Amino acid sequence: MARTNLRKREPLSASSGDAGEQNAKLDRVCIDTIRTLAMDAVQKAKSGHPGTPMALAPVAYTLWQDALRYDCDDPKWCNRDRFVLSNGHASMLLYALLHLARVRDPGEGGRPAVSLDDIGRFRQFGSRCPGHPEYGVTPGVETTTGPLGQGCGNSVGMAIGGRWLASRFNRPDLPLFDFNVYAFCSDGDLMEGVASEAASLAGHLQLSNLCWIYDNNHITIDGGTELTFSENVAARFRAYRWNVVHVVDANDTEAVAEALASFRRTGDRPTLIVVDSHIGYGAPHKQDTSAAHGEPLGEEEIKLAKRAYGWPEDAAFLVPDGVYEHFSRGLGERGRLLHRQWNEKFAEYCRRYPELGGRLQAIKERALPPRWDAGVPSFPADAKGLATRESSGKVLNAIAQNYPWLIGGAADLGTSTKTPLKFESAGNFEPAEYAGRNLHFGIREHAMGAVLNGLALDGLRPFGSSFLIFSDYMRPPMRLAALMRLPVIYVFTHDSIGLGEDGPTHQPVEQLIGLRAVPGMVVIRPADANEVVEAWRVIVGLRDAPACLVLSRQPLPTLDRGRYAAASGLARGGYILADAPDARPDVILIGTGSEVAPCVAAAETLAGQNIAARVVSLPSWQLFDRQEEAYRRSVLPPAVKARVSVEAASTRGWERYAGVDGAMLGMDRFGASAPIKDILKAFGMTAENIVEAAKAQIAKWKQA
Repeated sequence: MARTNLRKREPLSASSGDAGEQNAKLDRVCIDTIRTLAMDAVQKAKSGHPGTPMALAPVAYTLWQDALRYDCDDPKWCNRDRFVLSNGHASMLLYALLHLARVRDPGEGGRPAVSLDDIGRFRQFGSRCPGHPEYGVTPGVETTTGPLGQGCGNSVGMAIGGRWLASRFNRPDLPLFDFNVYAFCSDGDLMEGVASEAASLAGHLQLSNLCWIYDNNHITIDGGTELTFSENVAARFRAYRWNVVHVVDANDTEAVAEALASFRRTGDRPTLIVVDSHIGYGAPHKQDTSAAHGEPLGEEEIKLAKRAYGWPEDAAFLVPDGVYEHFSRGLGERGRLLHRQWNEKFAEYCRRYPELGGRLQAIKERALPPRWDAGVPSFPADAKGLATRESSGKVLNAIAQNYPWLIGGAADLGTSTKTPLKFESAGNFEPAEYAGRNLHFGIREHAMGAVLNGLALDGLRPFGSSFLIFSDYMRPPMRLAALMRLPVIYVFTHDSIGLGEDGPTHQPVEQLIGLRAVPGMVVIRPADANEVVEAWRVIVGLRDAPACLVLSRQPLPTLDRGRYAAASGLARGGYILADAPDARPDVILIGTGSEVAPCVAAAETLAGQNIAARVVSLPSWQLFDRQEEAYRRSVLPPAVKARVSVEAASTRGWERYAGVDGAMLGMDRFGASAPIKDILKAFGMTAENIVEAAKAQIAKWKQA
């Protein structure tokens, strides 16, 4: 790549000349302030990524100062333009912008979102400037990024959310939502499959409110992109039906501004702006090399880069006079005016459309609509029963009719997961028809997960569904949902070997324990239709945690709740479903999901042999572990050592409930292709096998 001329620039002073010249000088000073803050912060931290902020500072500055509709006093204004840094390793670019723009933290009395002291503590424990941007840690950070491609997917979700909000709430004389979504992305982002999936979906949906700005610097950690990445990115995105604009020099702010104007003029498709840049711009020995990517430049190289900028070489964390004020006159004044005008419009909107105004307020506060569960069904006892995916579909549709911003869909498996919303007003979200509540993600599980996060960040309540086995395709965005404490809902069906003939490629084994291991993720595997009802009650009530609802393909008996305990016990994660007459069991049988019914049958067989068994339904480890110790000990009394856990999944982790010497019936190998009855028998998921395991446990502990 040709190297940019690094001649020394004019001094920092911007006090001479006419207004236009002064503004141009201040623009350059602001850009170089972003660069030098990034260099200094990374150097002080002794780790980080200085090169990309140095390269993209002119692009980011032009976007924020000239185009972004954003109120620095209220970074949560719901009609703000969104800025997503998908190449999250360049986090100092964002922190410098938040600082120089004087973005405030309304939650802490308007203190700076990022102070100069915060920047000086970049990558330190407890800092507001962690190594990668983290939603909820730094005000003004729209989403947690770092795993490449995820921010791209999030931005598509945000753009979908913007179009949905506009279609549902805008009125001809009172349009409330018209925000744009901008995402910076890198070579690495565009190599990741999730970005490709998301780009394909965005092009199909004609999301003209979405603009990705691609940093085409030809450098990755291992070296030049010619090692691995030789495709024509622009041609690929044109094939996705995107508008593509090329800026040949990241330092040409006029060309950047014109590219952004091209995006705003384009009304039928998303836009990709390809920006040719020089990583580590200004560093004479490290520009255009991988050495500028993932490590500090070094004190001497920083001095030389500052000399190239016309900057005081020994000044660290310098913000020259006039920089804050210049940001305020551009981005600051524009955003305050736009927000004030919007507030006036919203007040009139609430006066004329009070019900819709109330919904928007609830969305902002993550509150639930009144009577959201008014139509939730209950299910009569039925020995034949129905699959929990079937009962879930009925409950979901009942809830969604009274929860207007609950939206979602499936990765081309809606007919199997039973998640389509079928009532008349639901509709499909389609190109140029953005009011629908059924989202069709196509066979793009990874993008679906990332899009759901973007929707949740817009304040909507999203759900996505697939087979449990395909949760593996979604794990990165699911982990980020938990990290961001987003109340995303995942509906996973076909949850065990019970799906039968499709065989081990589709039969989950290790997925349940993997999902349970994610901090903050609530996993619920209900045993029958009425536990499904209660599971949905719990999930809808979550405000700061994602949840997985894990459901069966095969029919499960609907238990007689007059004979057995109420399904409302699910809210505590685990409960005594059936007990010995004197509540003094010889053995405890613990099951989840489809294995609870055979535990009940086994207990009845044992009772006929004068063996007292307690049956515990344990649909959610996370919810159960949150209960007070006295409750947990009442359900699983330590004095009763004879225990059998039954779950058609990996047995890892079950020793916490069955005890290290308890019997754990489960799957410690992959499944097989066979009819359901044959496969359940082959792997011991039967009442008969549970009875034998229970007897063996009793005998073992009698001898102890």
